[in-house]
Amino acid sequence: MSLKKASLVIVLILLIDQVSKIYIKTHFQLGEDVTVFSWFKIAFVENDGMAWGTKLSDFTTLISDKSAKLFLTLFRIVAVTGIGFWLVDVTKKKKSKILIFAISIIFAGALGNILDSVFYGVLFNDSIMQVATFLPEEGGYAKVFHGNVVDMLHFPIWSGVMPDNLPLIGGKYFSFFDPVFNVADMAISTGIGILIVFNKKAFEESSKIEIPDSESHNNPI
Repeated sequence: MSLKKASLVIVLILLIDQVSKIYIKTHFQLGEDVTVFSWFKIAFVENDGMAWGTKLSDFTTLISDKSAKLFLTLFRIVAVTGIGFWLVDVTKKKKSKILIFAISIIFAGALGNILDSVFYGVLFNDSIMQVATFLPEEGGYAKVFHGNVVDMLHFPIWSGVMPDNLPLIGGKYFSFFDPVFNVADMAISTGIGILIVFNKKAFEESSKIEIPDSESHNNPI
């Protein structure tokens, strides 16, 4: 898989991710949701932290929410830069298509969420009790690097009270599953899943040794 093809995959995922986020941001109020099917909802939430909304400031009082947000955004930029160099390297070395594809969609997903964190704070006003406006006259809801990631995909596939005979969770209310995510998150998770499930194929080295034509003619079998 060439770098050109990998770039097309990245652009396609970024386009779908950003179009969906901008649509949600400019058509939904924060917390608003629409039921598509009983097991699928479009639900607008914003994430100002890591996975599941976890923030660095949740673990220590030595860092403020704003500083934690800035650190997280800068860390994401460093991480996606590293992934980008990795992608270029594996394409130059003509590694397996599975590996290149997986890295490509991970890179696209990471970059998609970085765009939210870096720019959305200055491009939109807040969505609390209102539908956000693109490039509002009064300015955005946060500074550069302090934007929130837009999530909207919710799959409440099942919820109910667990049977009493189950250990630990018996008799408790359980929902599968609660997290709300976006296209970028799906790309990252899918890429990581591919690397785990198809690990051997993704990282296998070619065992074929190319023999020059002159040698093959001089040494007939």
